[in-house]
Amino acid sequence: MIKKGIASLSFFCLCTALLSCQSEKENQQQEIVLTNQSSVDLTDKAVAVNRDKLSGIPEGDLYPVLLTQAGDTVAAQLDDLDGDNKWDELFFVTDLPANGKRTLLLSWANTQPGYTTRTSVRFGKRLAADSPVQPRTSDTLYANQLPKSANYGYQPYQTDGPAWENDKVGFRHYFDGRNAKDIFGKKVSYMSPETVGISASGAVEDNYHEMKEWGRDIMAVGNSTGIGGIALMIGDTPYRLGVTVNDTVNNVENTSFKILTEGPVRSMLQLRYNNWKPDGTDRSYTVEEQPTIWPGMYAYRNTVEAAGVQGDETLLIGMNNLDKTDSIAEINVDDEWVVLLTHDRETYNNEWILGLALILPKAAYLGYMEAPASGKLAQAYFAKMKAQENQPVTYYAVGGWEGSNEAFKDPASFRNYVQDLTRQLAAEVDVQVK
Repeated sequence: MIKKGIASLSFFCLCTALLSCQSEKENQQQEIVLTNQSSVDLTDKAVAVNRDKLSGIPEGDLYPVLLTQAGDTVAAQLDDLDGDNKWDELFFVTDLPANGKRTLLLSWANTQPGYTTRTSVRFGKRLAADSPVQPRTSDTLYANQLPKSANYGYQPYQTDGPAWENDKVGFRHYFDGRNAKDIFGKKVSYMSPETVGISASGAVEDNYHEMKEWGRDIMAVGNSTGIGGIALMIGDTPYRLGVTVNDTVNNVENTSFKILTEGPVRSMLQLRYNNWKPDGTDRSYTVEEQPTIWPGMYAYRNTVEAAGVQGDETLLIGMNNLDKTDSIAEINVDDEWVVLLTHDRETYNNEWILGLALILPKAAYLGYMEAPASGKLAQAYFAKMKAQENQPVTYYAVGGWEGSNEAFKDPASFRNYVQDLTRQLAAEVDVQVK
């Protein structure tokens, strides 16, 4: 949050600009009244206001300005989530006291206010082994385009696929057919460099397993699906979505990726797996997921849905289990959520403590299972969730590295953090626009 004096000056300048180029009617402010309906103090609570709840939206490319009644600026962004080139939601994060209210004033500016960047997405690809990596906002991977495929033979993707982060933690998705989710441990609140995973000459380079000022890749994934990665069980048999690092042909016909939105307070991706045929079956599925991150939490949200479901499937949501020191804990939180949690050294060479957790909706939860010690889908715990045709399941994946927060060394502290985060995420905020 910007200090009051700076915010007041910025607001004065914005108002002057608005008055010079817009009509008085267009400059009428709206009040957004937020009511915390829970008994929990909320920090960086995510709030999304649908476009249809706002009135008098000015024409043209204008930007929202949100002010508290004290004159402080609240970072906000407009997100087009359906790709129709028209924004759908006003999004921001804010603090709210338990059972308390807060009123924000919404106006519009013709220039983008400057905010501290607290989320980002990074994705790059090279088109040939000797070509430099270029940033991209979307891509499609076909079944014969794996790094070990005969016509490839190289890793095309920066950091093996897209990475997303906030001011607390970073994650990455192995878009190269493996479809596991890894963790970048952060030691700083600013965003890690865009050049992570790229050499000075622009080539793909594994330079993120070395400790830098910002942090490094910390988690050992093996043949698990990482933290929050997905798989499917048909009957009693689990199947990997995609392949392992040494495979040459994917079992997914094509996998598409695109950045849905990237902004100072929210970034969202879309991953779509078209015509996935689990090995040894005659089944075909289309699966979609939307990893999303906003500031203030050592976690990301994911929403998954599948088409082609026949009724004997179970959605599996993973957390890796390469270190057997700590057994998994199952924790019920307020009758609506279930937490699966481990606290051990799920890191390279077992060097650091890394607490992992899944925050799962109890209504869809069917228990958990342990994967085999070896094989294409191994070294993991899986939450078992109801799989229904085109019915989304939303959950949260948490990674608490001791290098980011020393309190995470203590198992009770990490457990308390995850339980508090669950209540923060579950808390409902009533939004009224006046």
